[in-house]
Amino acid sequence: MNTTHYPAATVAERIETHTLSVLVDNEPGVLARVIGLFSGRGYNIDSLTVSETEHEKHLSRITIVTRGTPMVIEQIKNQLDRLVPVHRVVDMTVAGPRIERELAMVKVRGKGEQRMEALRLADAFRARVIDVSLRCRACRGVPLNLEAGRQRHRPSPGPSRG
Repeated sequence: MNTTHYPAATVAERIETHTLSVLVDNEPGVLARVIGLFSGRGYNIDSLTVSETEHEKHLSRITIVTRGTPMVIEQIKNQLDRLVPVHRVVDMTVAGPRIERELAMVKVRGKGEQRMEALRLADAFRARVIDVSLRCRACRGVPLNLEAGRQRHRPSPGPSRG
């Protein structure tokens, strides 16, 4: 039985995860056109990052993590390559050695001892405090570490009212 949402996938074809780097013109509407290609054809985006890379040339890089059969991944790359604002599409998964890292940002609220406990947990789970205000802090770190810290810091339920 085929449980994939890709109808062309056979038992022999496995769903693969690929990271695509797309160099585009840095102008309004380009991201919407690229994302429209995915949504219009029913492709899923697992992760998306966009940043200007060459200010003088007005270029941005869109990094997309997506899944599909080898045939679907090829279709995505070919269709991206045909879009007018796209300069280059590189499949980082097959391009050679690479470094991947997930990043999460978490906002923590608390005062007094709760605030100190949040700092201790951030340190224990190797998260870095990147913003501080009177009521909250923003931390960044590896998602699994931050989730474990969040679970440990979850407040206990108060007394029942009944």
